[in-house]
Amino acid sequence: MRYLTIALTKGRLAQKTLDMFEKIGITCEEIRDKNSRKLIFVNEDLKLKFFLAKGPDVPTYVEYGAADIGVTGKDTIMEEGRKLYEVMDLGFGACRMCVCGPEETGELLHNNQLIRVATKYPNIAKDYFYNKKHQTVEIIKLNGSIELAPIVGLSEVIVDIVETGSTLRENGLKVLEEICPLSARMIVNQVSMKMEDERIRGLIRSLRETADRS
Repeated sequence: MRYLTIALTKGRLAQKTLDMFEKIGITCEEIRDKNSRKLIFVNEDLKLKFFLAKGPDVPTYVEYGAADIGVTGKDTIMEEGRKLYEVMDLGFGACRMCVCGPEETGELLHNNQLIRVATKYPNIAKDYFYNKKHQTVEIIKLNGSIELAPIVGLSEVIVDIVETGSTLRENGLKVLEEICPLSARMIVNQVSMKMEDERIRGLIRSLRETADRS
């Protein structure tokens, strides 16, 4: 039996995924050791390998077959647009992708005016404004503190992830439109799904049963 390789998103998503795996009998103690310098973690009994990666890289590892299975946020899957199967909503890491800005900019979203949109997610923003709203916008890619853009006049609105909305409120911004709900998803390499169909479907089935019980 060959190893199945699973790519996990570093941070909270990895910890929650490991908690979920432990409920169905899949353990990997080494990966929880914060002092470990290892890059690959192995469960020999179940023939599983795990590694941690940055969220945006997980779909790349999965598409190219370096990982059979991955866990990452729906936002990352949408933004990266990789060829893979999205097989399960894991139900944690819930938040929303939204268009946000000062309240008075809301009307700019309805009169087909050319506006600037700052975001970490240019592909999601482009798809939403061009294909769903049919509004021409200038998209500005930023990497951090997206909320700053409308405050300093870089853009009229932003497209970003909203969890509680407290950061928006503190900076005089609000959700103007919701693009879609987000959460952690399990993704599978297309070839692995055919070659290891039984093992992967068994894993998904066990996770679903656990999720239904909790």
